[in-house]
Amino acid sequence: MGEWIKKAIDQLKKLWAKWSLVQKLILAGICVAAIVGIIALFSVSAAPTLIPVIDAPIKNEDIRNRIITRINEEGVKTSVSANGVVMVNDEATARRMRSILIREDLVPAGTNPWELFDRESWTRRDQDQKVNLQRAITQMVTDHIKAIDGVDTAHVTLVFPEDTLFPEDRDAVTASVIITPKIGSDITENRKKVEGIQKLLKFAVAGLIDEHIVITDNYGLVLNDFDGMAEFERLDNIKKGAALIRTLENQYRVAILKALQQIYTPDRVRDLNIKIDMDLSQKEVNVEEHFPFTLQARTPGSSYNDAQIVPSVTLSENTSVTTYKGTGITPEGPPGIEGQTAPAYRDMTNIFGEVTQETKTSNQVINKKTSQEVRTPNIDRVTVSVNIDGQWVMKYDEKGKPEILPSGGIEREYAPLTPEQLREVQSLVQGAIGYNAARGDSVTVQNIAYDRSKEFASADAAYFKAQNIRMAILIGIGLILLVIIAFIIIRAISKEMDRRRRLEEEERARREQIERDNILMQAEENADMPLSAEEQARMTLYENIANMAKDHPDGVAQLIRTWLLEE
Repeated sequence: MGEWIKKAIDQLKKLWAKWSLVQKLILAGICVAAIVGIIALFSVSAAPTLIPVIDAPIKNEDIRNRIITRINEEGVKTSVSANGVVMVNDEATARRMRSILIREDLVPAGTNPWELFDRESWTRRDQDQKVNLQRAITQMVTDHIKAIDGVDTAHVTLVFPEDTLFPEDRDAVTASVIITPKIGSDITENRKKVEGIQKLLKFAVAGLIDEHIVITDNYGLVLNDFDGMAEFERLDNIKKGAALIRTLENQYRVAILKALQQIYTPDRVRDLNIKIDMDLSQKEVNVEEHFPFTLQARTPGSSYNDAQIVPSVTLSENTSVTTYKGTGITPEGPPGIEGQTAPAYRDMTNIFGEVTQETKTSNQVINKKTSQEVRTPNIDRVTVSVNIDGQWVMKYDEKGKPEILPSGGIEREYAPLTPEQLREVQSLVQGAIGYNAARGDSVTVQNIAYDRSKEFASADAAYFKAQNIRMAILIGIGLILLVIIAFIIIRAISKEMDRRRRLEEEERARREQIERDNILMQAEENADMPLSAEEQARMTLYENIANMAKDHPDGVAQLIRTWLLEE
């Protein structure tokens, strides 16, 4: 054996010496990988077996993170498999964590509580089976309650007693439920829904009775204390009845006011008081009616009534006939013994020769109808009072202007409603409320004037203000007209002065032109006489002015006017 090992080592040395560096590195890598694989295999095989807390995989990461966080708060390490199953190290820890998750409602929705029994183990005890059964029933009942409309969350605790030798010594099964209602839900006030939850618990848990069930809301208020809720229900019914009466009164009030205000305007119809008396109790009434039989109904289209109606019909009839002929014989007993015939009949012996007796019994039946009804709250009486104001009319004088009182206000005259109008309003109100004199309904319509002093003062102030504004406008218009007329007069005077000034200027220019013409004529006549330089310049100036006056008469007139003003 030692030589074989020595030979093998020598061969390996020879091969190692012949191999290249790459071959040596490959062999070394293979050896290292084999060693790492062997170590990993031993590590995995030596690791403890993990137990799932919830058998179903949890796909929702948020829910899975909340579960892992809660388990970590208990100081327990967790691991998550590839398909999302949360696991712990041992079975005892898994059971404890399951109870915590169920108690705090952290088990994901849709998880089947009966999956606890799908795992078979030869080490499982009967006590474990009972605990799992209790947990499964608790989870199932919780899911049922949470499925009810109006329940947001529910926490259910079931307590099952220990088995005893004698059943009478065993404690009762108890259940407690805490309900958190949804926003706007009436489940905490609806007795029918609470009774439904209580019945659900009774049928789901064997041996559970009403006395051992406690249902509370999230504030600790007991919901299934039906005996203690009797007074509360009575007060609640009174409150509902009062609300019903207020609703009916508002409906009648709105309908009547709308009709009257459309006729007499809202300002004249302000006050409407209505009072409805109702019997809010619920009564059961049994009614038995008797009426005749109709054997044949009336033929449709017939000109006369051919119906056959009888008060009753024969249900059964019995007839008995007795006939005796000849001398009557009174039966006697044996010789020496008196018979049992009554003395009255014994005295009539041998008196009547023939006796005939007929008895007839007829049982008649009548038509009968029996009905049972439950009468809901009914209106006992309706009382309505309405006040309608008359009309205030302004008084005018012969000129069509309002008459003014010594106090400074406008005089008005009050026109009340006529009796016919009041009766019409009363009939309208009676029709609106379904007036019934037999039940004591009352409708009162009155015409009482409202105090309108403030309203009239405000209206008078507005009227006088409008009159003042109108007068101010008229005065303003008159002043504007005077200004316009004055402007027209001044304008006409200015134009007349301009015309006269223009005529004077034209006259002056005409005289100057005549003077110039005379000078020119004299100059022509004295042409042979030499002119001085001053006279020649003046002549030239006159000629230029004359030419300019012919070409631009307006400009020359303005120039002359300017000269005159300067002088």
